[in-house]
Amino acid sequence: MRDAVDIRAVELGEYIVKNNATVRAAAKAFSVSKSTVHIDVTKRLCYVDPTLYEKVRTVLDVNKAQRHIRGGLATKEKYKNASDT
Repeated sequence: MRDAVDIRAVELGEYIVKNNATVRAAAKAFSVSKSTVHIDVTKRLCYVDPTLYEKVRTVLDVNKAQRHIRGGLATKEKYKNASDT
């Protein structure tokens, strides 16, 4: 059981780095919860593959710094589409 969790953590980490993905996107791609992805790539991955962990951490830090911008654009688009109907 433990090996499967470690393998999933590495697969999630590789997916995030390869696709520059958010936690939400990785969760959707692997059909797991956002909490599971977050725990796997922040807590488990550092023990399993420290090099990959550093790469994932970089991507997640960039995503965190940009999320207020993406949220603002999503809200703008929502109200733009609402006024079109």
